[in-house]
Amino acid sequence: MNSKISPFRVAIAETELQDLRRRVSQTRWPEHETCDDWSQGTPLAYTRELADYWCNDYDWRRFEQRLNQWPQFTTGIEGIDIHFIHRRSPRADALPIIISHGWPGSVAEFHKVIDALADPVAHGGRAEDAFHVVVPSLPGFGFSGKPEVTGTSVETIGRMWGTLMSRLGYDRYVAQGGDWGSMITQNIALTETAHCAGIHINMPIVAPDPDTMDSLTPQEQSALEGMTFYSEWDSGYSKQQSTRPQTLSYGLADSPVGQMAWIVEKFYAWTDCERDGVKHPEHILSKDELLDNVMLYWLTNSAASSARLYWESFNKPNLNTIEMPVGCSIFPKEIFRTSRRWAEKRFTNLIYWNELDKGGHFAAFEQPQLYLEEIRNCFRGLRD
Repeated sequence: MNSKISPFRVAIAETELQDLRRRVSQTRWPEHETCDDWSQGTPLAYTRELADYWCNDYDWRRFEQRLNQWPQFTTGIEGIDIHFIHRRSPRADALPIIISHGWPGSVAEFHKVIDALADPVAHGGRAEDAFHVVVPSLPGFGFSGKPEVTGTSVETIGRMWGTLMSRLGYDRYVAQGGDWGSMITQNIALTETAHCAGIHINMPIVAPDPDTMDSLTPQEQSALEGMTFYSEWDSGYSKQQSTRPQTLSYGLADSPVGQMAWIVEKFYAWTDCERDGVKHPEHILSKDELLDNVMLYWLTNSAASSARLYWESFNKPNLNTIEMPVGCSIFPKEIFRTSRRWAEKRFTNLIYWNELDKGGHFAAFEQPQLYLEEIRNCFRGLRD
């Protein structure tokens, strides 16, 4: 373990892919659900359909090659090897940006936007909107190392990302994130104030303002209803992962179908995937895209190490006031949707706010063009 930046290339052994197919083909299946929807979890029929595709048609080498098209590296920070994609822009004066994913996401979420952020001219954008793009895998996720002791919280990761950007030679940068990446990015705004010029988040975490409870807007009422639904019907995974992640991990580490169903359920629940009154994750993401993301958990055996971030951070969020420039994009199918006046209570320098008409929790994955426009618009005023 050292601070050297070392090139990294994804190269999964064929024996691991063979073992995956064997395990999927030998799955012991439960009986089907007693309802005709997803309300008891990922339905048996779709799980079997996706597992069959995974076993017989899915091509990991396709996505492995895609990952290896970008420069990837590892470096040791606070005792953990951190994997990251570093796509420099052809423009020397591009604005450096560090982008953080969450759970159950990965660097796969950003495969549609990395090149367009770095080289906007080649993707129909403006040269002056270029970024030097850094996309790390969170500690315990994907190809990053796994924490061996307690303490790797979102606050810790925010400081680690400050170290990473400094090590890459970026004295001034911006940060972006959703899900846990939103919390990490908000902590960057609290601790890396000497070098981070501003942040953009697509899941702002703020407390509802009690002074507004007697005059709620329709959007705020909808946000509170969404919080209630999440608490009552959609948060079981977070309770398990924030209290007993180790116990859960034995099943997920041993069963690829278990790991797949655990993750894909959230892509059903949290994406904007309803078409003609029917919700289905493949209305917005393909089987390949869903499985590419699952593979970054299965191949790295990171069910336990990724879940522990909930144990570290879920029950004690830091909601301190953020004074640096903040931009927020509110996608309609996001889990938590704050209002602008609630956000302004925490973000005292809110430089950008937009409420979009489509998109969900995995913004860059679901709506890459909208995501690109949001980031470009937010940070345009923070360039030198």
